[in-house]
Amino acid sequence: MDIFSALQSAVSGLKAQSFALDNISGNIANSQTTGFKRIDTAFEDMLTEQVPRYQTSGSVSASSQLTNTTQGTITSSGVPTNMALNGEGFFVVKTKTSDSANLTTFSTSDLYTRRGDFSVDAAGRLVNGAGAYLVGQSLDPLTGQSTGTGVLSIPTKPIPARPTTSLTYAANLPATPRTGTGDAASAATILGALPGGDVRVLSGGGTGTLNVAATDTSTFVSSSVAGGSLTAYNPAGSPVNLDLRWAKVAQANAATGTPDTWNLFYATTNGATASGAAWRNVGTAFTFNAGGQLASPSGSSLTLPDVTVDGVSLGSLTLRTGPGSLTQYADSSGTVATSTVQQDGYAAGTLNSLSVTGDGRIMGAYSNGNNIALARVGVVQFAADNGLKATSGGNYIQTIESGAPVNGLNGSSIVGSNVEASNTDTSEEFSKLIVTQQAYSANTRVMSTAQQMMSDIINIIR
Repeated sequence: MDIFSALQSAVSGLKAQSFALDNISGNIANSQTTGFKRIDTAFEDMLTEQVPRYQTSGSVSASSQLTNTTQGTITSSGVPTNMALNGEGFFVVKTKTSDSANLTTFSTSDLYTRRGDFSVDAAGRLVNGAGAYLVGQSLDPLTGQSTGTGVLSIPTKPIPARPTTSLTYAANLPATPRTGTGDAASAATILGALPGGDVRVLSGGGTGTLNVAATDTSTFVSSSVAGGSLTAYNPAGSPVNLDLRWAKVAQANAATGTPDTWNLFYATTNGATASGAAWRNVGTAFTFNAGGQLASPSGSSLTLPDVTVDGVSLGSLTLRTGPGSLTQYADSSGTVATSTVQQDGYAAGTLNSLSVTGDGRIMGAYSNGNNIALARVGVVQFAADNGLKATSGGNYIQTIESGAPVNGLNGSSIVGSNVEASNTDTSEEFSKLIVTQQAYSANTRVMSTAQQMMSDIINIIR
C-alpha cells in the first residue's frame, strides 16, 4: 500500500459515501410518500491480491439494498377505495399511454406497486396518486361471474330488478304447537284428507281445495302457527309481502302408522274479504319421524307453483330446505322458530358507495340494500421481491432476479379504507446522515494527509 493507493481508497470512500448520501436524501424526501420503500446502502470492500502478510484493507464500493419486503405502517385514510396490502404482494397496475378522441390506451406490460391510494376517476377507473390504474377482474353484478381481466372500471349504472325465484327456509316446528284454540287437535276441525293422501283445507262449504276461503281465515289462523314472513319481488321489482303459516294436520299414531304431518301455507291475499281466498296450501305433506327429523319430502327443495299474492304474480318459486333445515323438536313456546327466511330477488337499485374486502373484492352498496361484488383486485407475489426494478411513481417491473409473478394473495390480506405509509424511519435516516457525513469528512482528511506526505517527498528531492 502506497500513498497513491491511499488516495484511490479515499476517493472510493468519497464516492461510496456520496452514494449513501444520495439514498439517505431520497429516503427522507419520500418519508411521506404512500407505499414508498426506502433504499439502504450496502458497502463492499475491494482488495488487491496480496499474500496475507501484506494484505491491505483496500478500497470500497457502494450498492443499493432494497427493502421491498419491509412493510410500512398501515394507516386509516377514510377513503373507501383506498387499500393497503397486509403482508407480501403487489397491486397490479398499468399506466396511461394516450388519451384522445375519448379513447384511452394503457401500457401493454403490467407494473407492480404497493401504493394503494386508489380513487375513482370520471370514467369509473381506479387510479392511485401516482397515476397508475388498478388491474383486476371485472365481475357481472347480476351473476358474480368474471367478465374479463384488465384495468378495472366500476359500473355506475343502476342494476335492474331481479325477480324472486327461490326461497331458503330453515325452522323448527314445535312438536305440540300452541295455536289460538289451545292445541294441535283443533286443526282437525277444518283440515282433512282427500283421496291420494294429500291434505287439503276444507272451505266453509265442505269442498276440498288448496285455498282457505276468506270466511275461514279466522278459524284457520287460530288453528295454525306463524312461520315467518319475507319480502319477495316480481319481475318488475315490485315488493310483495309473503307470509307463511304452518298447520299440524295429523298427530303421530303408532297403531295406524300415521306420522306427525304438517302443511305449509302462504297468504294469497293480505287483508282478504269474504269474497277471496286468504291462504293457500303449497300442496305437500311434511312428515317427521319420532326423532323430530324430516321424513318427507326427501329432497332438498320443492316447487311452489304459480305463487300469486295480492294479484301480483311471482311465478313458480323453489323452496329450498337443505338437510336438517326442517325439524320437529319439543318447544315449550309452541311456536315455529325460524332460523333462515331468505329469498334471492331484489328491486332495482343505484350505487351508493364502494368498499374493499380482505380477500380483494370491491363491493358496491346499492339503494335496494344489496351489497354486490363488482370487481376483484389484481394482486401478485414474487419469489424475490428485492429483485424487482423500481421505476417512477412507486412502480416496479419484473426482472429475471425477481422471478415470474404468482397471482393471488396467498396468505396476505387487503385492508380497505387504509393506505401503507412509507417505510422510511426519519430518525434512523438522520443517524445514518451523521455517520455518512463523518465518514465523508474522514476521507477528505485522508486525501489531504496523503497530499501533504507527497509534498514532503518532493521537498526532500529539492
